[in-house]
Amino acid sequence: MNISILGCGWLGLPLAKKLIEVGHTVNGSTTNRDKMRSLSEEGIVPYKIQLFEEGIQGDISSFLGNSEVLIIDIPPGLRKDPKVNFVAKIDRLKSYIEKSGIQKVLFVSATSIFEDGNDMPSYTEDDVPNGTAENAKQLIGVEELLKDSEKFETSVLRFGGLLGPGRHPVNYLSGKSDLKDPEGPVNLIHLEDCIGIIEAIIEKDAWKKTFHGVYPEHPTRKEYYSKTAEKKGLASMSFNEDSVSKGKLIESVNLDEILGYEFKNTI
Repeated sequence: MNISILGCGWLGLPLAKKLIEVGHTVNGSTTNRDKMRSLSEEGIVPYKIQLFEEGIQGDISSFLGNSEVLIIDIPPGLRKDPKVNFVAKIDRLKSYIEKSGIQKVLFVSATSIFEDGNDMPSYTEDDVPNGTAENAKQLIGVEELLKDSEKFETSVLRFGGLLGPGRHPVNYLSGKSDLKDPEGPVNLIHLEDCIGIIEAIIEKDAWKKTFHGVYPEHPTRKEYYSKTAEKKGLASMSFNEDSVSKGKLIESVNLDEILGYEFKNTI
């Protein structure tokens, strides 16, 4: 199969390598011209593509080319620019997708589209997103925008917190004090399982579906990060236990019921 991956970063690059390994042809995008050579060396057909609200920079038509599947794995970018309109950017992209041969789209979203609560609400893929933060509202908007197309079928994959090479939340929490929400449950997933789930969606032709990608065990933040810091030999942290904790529990029901997916890595 020919697959285009918009965003060959921390997840997109190893995903592209895995898809090539199992026999697919992959077009991969980057916003960094210097990275194009390294993509090419991995067997990825490289493109420099950048989305703007006003249009798209780069040969987007060739990038989409003869691909049947497009994986969109780029962040909204609100941390760098709080005024950015991610929905408008993807709307620009959507018009190109609809003119291309793309039949299936996988949008990598996030579980942050659901609100935390003092009662630790539980959310499955059937629950309506209720996030009120700007990042959540824009992700929800993009999910709906893509699913509304009559030209291609969209599946949405919402990942929890990402773990893997060079990336673990405990690294940022180590040594800190007065951390919030000690009783909030963690919702995490390892890079290898992120890739495995995407492979399974493609292999099982699981389109027009919504999936949550979160490991099924949910220890509290205090329990999990304290034990992980000790295991990694990092400085311990302390939590503020005087205030009421907030959080949520994300359930990945469709991974089991639709994909029959079994996790490869614990958190």
